[in-house]
This record gives sequence, C-alpha cells and structure tokens, in this order.
Amino acid sequence: MTDTKATNHLTPEQIKEIESLTYEQARDQLVEVVQKLEAGGLELNQAVQQWELGEALSRHAQSLLDDVARKLNEVQESQAQFQANAGTQGNE
Repeated sequence: MTDTKATNHLTPEQIKEIESLTYEQARDQLVEVVQKLEAGGLELNQAVQQWELGEALSRHAQSLLDDVARKLNEVQESQAQFQANAGTQGNE
C-alpha cells in the first residue's frame, strides 16, 4: 500500500490508480515523471506534485519487487526442504 506521508497532494483516486499499476506501468510512468522534472520549466507547485507522484510510483514499484523477491525466497526454501526430505526417504 502506498504511504500517504509524502503524497499529501495526491488524490485518493490517484493513489488508487497507482496501486493498481503493474511494475512495468509504474516504472514507465516514473520515467516520464523524471523526464518532466529534468526538463525543467515547471512551476514550483507542479514540480512538487510531480515529485510526489514520482515518490508514490517508486514506492509502489519497490513494493511489487519486494513481493516477488519474497515469493522467490519462499519457493527456493520449499525446494530446498523438498530436496532435503527426498534424500532421507527410504527406498521401499
């Protein structure tokens, strides 16, 4: 879930939309935000809004990556335990 401490200017709809994005979608939108900020020319308020949007997108993408890493670790642990148990069963 997106932390709202740094997203004070994002609407609940924007937060909900971010939370529904895939990793790839969040990453692509984050790239767009960074490009806008790097290009300059934004009013201060617009720059702050883009920064907050970027922070929310970054946190969401990282959360998705963390979930995948956790699942991979669970699978690896399960496979290691299966292999350990398979080696200790007698041949009947």
